[in-house]
Amino acid sequence: MSEAQPFRLFPAPTRQHSRLAPLLAGALDLSLTSALGLRRCARLYQTIRRGLDAGAFAAQALDRLGVEWRAREEEIAGIPREGACVIVANHPFGGIDGLVLITLLSRVRPDVKVLANPVLGRFPELAEVIIPVSPFETPRARRQNVTALRAGHAWLASGGMLVVFPAGEVSHFHLQAREVMDPQWQTGVARLVRRNGAPVVPVFFPGSNGMAFQAAGLLHRRLRTVLLPRQLLNKHGAVLDLKIGETIPVKRLKSFTADRDLVDYLRLRTCLLAEPTVPCGTVPGEPAVSGSVRLEPLAPEVPARLLAGEIAALPAEALLHSHGDYQVWVIRAGEGPYLLTEIGRLRELTFRGHGEGTGHPIDLDRFDAHYLHLFMWNRAQQEIVGAYRIGTCDEILHEHGVAGLYTSTLFHYRRRLFTEVGPALELGRSFVRPEYQKSFAPLLLLWQGIGAFLVRNPRYRTLFGPVSISREYRDLSRQLIASSLMKHMTIPALARLVTPKAPVSTTAPRVRGCPPQLAETFAGNIEQLNAVVADLEADHKGLPVLLRHYLNLGGKLLAFNLDEEFSDVVDGLILVDLDRTERKMLERYLGKEGAAFYLAHAGRHAIRPAA
Repeated sequence: MSEAQPFRLFPAPTRQHSRLAPLLAGALDLSLTSALGLRRCARLYQTIRRGLDAGAFAAQALDRLGVEWRAREEEIAGIPREGACVIVANHPFGGIDGLVLITLLSRVRPDVKVLANPVLGRFPELAEVIIPVSPFETPRARRQNVTALRAGHAWLASGGMLVVFPAGEVSHFHLQAREVMDPQWQTGVARLVRRNGAPVVPVFFPGSNGMAFQAAGLLHRRLRTVLLPRQLLNKHGAVLDLKIGETIPVKRLKSFTADRDLVDYLRLRTCLLAEPTVPCGTVPGEPAVSGSVRLEPLAPEVPARLLAGEIAALPAEALLHSHGDYQVWVIRAGEGPYLLTEIGRLRELTFRGHGEGTGHPIDLDRFDAHYLHLFMWNRAQQEIVGAYRIGTCDEILHEHGVAGLYTSTLFHYRRRLFTEVGPALELGRSFVRPEYQKSFAPLLLLWQGIGAFLVRNPRYRTLFGPVSISREYRDLSRQLIASSLMKHMTIPALARLVTPKAPVSTTAPRVRGCPPQLAETFAGNIEQLNAVVADLEADHKGLPVLLRHYLNLGGKLLAFNLDEEFSDVVDGLILVDLDRTERKMLERYLGKEGAAFYLAHAGRHAIRPAA
């Protein structure tokens, strides 16, 4: 059997050719293969042991090329071990991208195939794993690619793993973006995913081919293909640090109805892997509190007996809700000075743990004196679990004016805003102490206390207040959240009545490797936004819990402000119109009877039917 010659440019002459044909073809092939680096590639190929499987061959090829790759073990561990799965990746180099993924994935599972350039399929060792697709737009190439997609569908239908480079060709310099990046990703991958119910794992390769390659591509796209062999050779000594993203479940992928939207989302998820995951302004292992805030020692804990004594003296109507050992009370500052002191201490303790806080021994300010304080008490442990600060805006505006609202320190209000929203409660300074944060139950009980307060005071139809995005989040995450919510989760007529005192950018951030508009593809869907933020963050946290809670109630954002006096947190001014909150959500916090009573006192709007 003749030796494989994957780097030969021209097919061997047949008997139908003239006797000069072998000489002419051989001379031309020798000249071009030398100039393009193919002869050197061929020599390297000859040094690889024959009879290897695809994974071992790819690993040896990378070794001969002098290319190393690295990936975090925990990221590799997240790749599905069985069942249909699609791997999508950017395509910065050409053949090296495919060799690396074949090497990596063959160590994870045996059933891997790759939609790749036909050149890789010329190697006998790789023929079994390559489904050839052409980067060209000729009729023959289109027919070949239709066949390739059918083969890809069949492979996924059998439960296999399929690697796809949706760009179809190598990353190159785009004049308009002034950046080396993939061309527009092709929508065929969306049909592969959707038809076969396959989850997707995004993979990002760092780097790009050299300047000569990029310059040649500006002259003609096919010149890039011609120069790819030299790009293999000039990567000697390169170390590629791959980033492997979280598996994107089928349910999330099905939320996209248009193929283009789905593919753009996959590209964005892939490119976001390139972003560093260390929070800005923090040092690993230290509290993420801004350097502008000096941390003073916390105040000492208030003795439990003093707290219990004040609770015992409270009037019965101060108790809003109880469940087992837990009670939710509401007081004014003068009704529990020890309770308020401990609330202030726990605020500071809890906020510091999330990169926030005032830096003072206790977090109390001038607003606490005329606000209500709703808190949860654990009778068995004799301790405060969490709290909310509540401002009754109609009373505060009457007695203190707009300056009596805490949020007036963050935002300039036009008085017309309060005429538009009607009687409202300003909620803020909420916390659940660290020991109780692993469960959602404390927040649920606090909100059932708020629900009981609303039932007693049904004139309040609107909730608003600051919801914080701390310095534990990267700046890119914070800008993504702010820009997305201000584009899709706002009330423009009310937003015009609010101006932040220290504005933050609410324009979509630039994501390297993506056209600018791609940052908008997920913006209208909270679950997708949550998943993207989780990909960006080192600890995979999504949207802040309280922000998600308000959004689930139908909350809308009016503005975002940077609070330099509270560890540089970004505060979003969120507004919840309870007349538009779904009934089932109201019943969760007000109870069925309470919600019915509350709705009987409907305010400005008719309640929307539950979904």
